[in-house]
Amino acid sequence: MAAVAAMKALAVAASPVSARQPRRYVAGGASRRLQSPFHGVSVQCPGRPRRATPRRGPQVAVVVAAAVRPAIQFIQGTDEQTIPDVRLTKSRDGTNGVAIFTFEQPSVFDSSAELGDITGFYMIDDEGVLQSVDVSAKFVNGKPARIEAKYVMRTPRDWDRFMRFMERYSQANGLQFVKN
Repeated sequence: MAAVAAMKALAVAASPVSARQPRRYVAGGASRRLQSPFHGVSVQCPGRPRRATPRRGPQVAVVVAAAVRPAIQFIQGTDEQTIPDVRLTKSRDGTNGVAIFTFEQPSVFDSSAELGDITGFYMIDDEGVLQSVDVSAKFVNGKPARIEAKYVMRTPRDWDRFMRFMERYSQANGLQFVKN
């Protein structure tokens, strides 16, 4: 019987009539608490036993943000030491663009015999990896002279992501942007 009376009191408190009563906010030092005009009885559902939550000590979340130095790689795991010449083109409507990287006498030719073949063009930074397989080597008198790598950006989002990489890479390697 007491449970029925409590349910009726709860129904009255949730009715539109009681919703018209103004709520008061009382400033209490640094915190505020909400005071309600309803002073009903707490109701516990008989079907669900209440579980005691285990007390734990203060939990501290440790976030380690390892700063990755922006790098360019042709063989995964081996950074290219040569600083490239980068040419950018962008369509008039801004939806796509192309970046052409030219490496004169890249260091990958020195280590490719020991580490393996060039597997692609990888731009690595804090956000992840941008990659392309459009890589070509230019030979002079039968010896490798330079590498050209092309990275195609098909959406404005790709363009923005590439520009964020280039900003980080240029700061790490002392490059500057020159508009022609």
